[in-house]
Amino acid sequence: MSHYHRLGQIPRKRHTQFRQPDGTLYSEQLVGTLGFHGVSSLLYHVHPPTQIKHVGVPKPYAPKLLKDRPLQPEHLRTLAQTSTGGDYLAARQTLLGNADVTMSICNPTDRRMDYYYKNAQADEVIFVHEGRGELWSQMGKVAFEPGDYVVVPRTVIHQLHFEEGPVRLMIIESFSPVETVRRYRNHFGQLLEHSPYCERDMRPPSELITEEFPEGDYLVYTKKEGLLHELTYAHSPFDVVGWDGYFYPYAFSIHDFEPITGRLHQPPPVHQTFEGHNYVICSFVPRLFDYHPLSIPAPYNHSNVDSDEVLYYVAGNFMSRKGVDLASFTWHPTGLPHGPHPGTVEASIGKKETHELAVMLDTFRPLYLTEAALPYVDGRYPMSWNPGFVPDPPRAADMMD
Repeated sequence: MSHYHRLGQIPRKRHTQFRQPDGTLYSEQLVGTLGFHGVSSLLYHVHPPTQIKHVGVPKPYAPKLLKDRPLQPEHLRTLAQTSTGGDYLAARQTLLGNADVTMSICNPTDRRMDYYYKNAQADEVIFVHEGRGELWSQMGKVAFEPGDYVVVPRTVIHQLHFEEGPVRLMIIESFSPVETVRRYRNHFGQLLEHSPYCERDMRPPSELITEEFPEGDYLVYTKKEGLLHELTYAHSPFDVVGWDGYFYPYAFSIHDFEPITGRLHQPPPVHQTFEGHNYVICSFVPRLFDYHPLSIPAPYNHSNVDSDEVLYYVAGNFMSRKGVDLASFTWHPTGLPHGPHPGTVEASIGKKETHELAVMLDTFRPLYLTEAALPYVDGRYPMSWNPGFVPDPPRAADMMD
């Protein structure tokens, strides 16, 4: 997120004396990327952020990838799974992954986290399908609601606090920095006029949290290399009185993505929203269909020669699919052609618009199902393009406006 932001109190110059009311120095912390050559922020703590009191025994926290399954399209139906666990970390179930990225569902029932969390080696994109609340971090509060992408850069210590009501999240974990789309930025980093979103659409932290609690035990779960590490600190990590820079969490609503349409059917790259190493994230949003008099709104059959394609269905009815629920994943792997289900091409002709919402992940290395995904697999889906096939009916018509 190459956009300067600041909150709270900071000294006029970097790396200079900045004193507390009692005369002691605030503790400066640089949070930076790419070995001092990437984006960074400077944080000013009441206490040094280094005071570890206790190190616990690491817990396994990695999905088991299944690399021996047949090559076939897959449909994962997760709508019926309204709860996947109690707290935010226990509720995460990773369904797909490779060395670059993972996709998880997370439907927690606990409203608040009584610990702090950071991912030490991956950025996280939390897509809020259902639920409202706030992300709290060292850099302040970011409110979120259905349709929001909440982007949390690696190493940012945070908590999620949910309001009453169902919570349904889809989380993309990226082992490279999550960035806005390169072709929509100039060489200064500013988003260009033809970009489908701009800096005004991004919501950085708006209210600083400064927890000046007494010395105690403050547990920070830290995820790294497939393990969840327990580090207990002497002071709250939310003791920051001010910060500035380019490295911070933020929210962006899928509803603020402005679709790019054309006279003929536009390919998936027009929906691109974020990118990382070896993958892109796209947003399918309500839009007008193609306006050539002989246009076919349904997508054409295509072969993913270099990428796997995953769609997560959020709202509306996709004209090219039959029997696919909301909160479902469809995965079409490298090496197989895919396209509209039988009858949907003709049925799309003459339609003027769509009200669908979906998040798409395209990867440039093969994905793998995980062991946790197996209960959600629709075993009939690979044969659903055959004439006369009758899919199971979707389990919901709509979940959000």
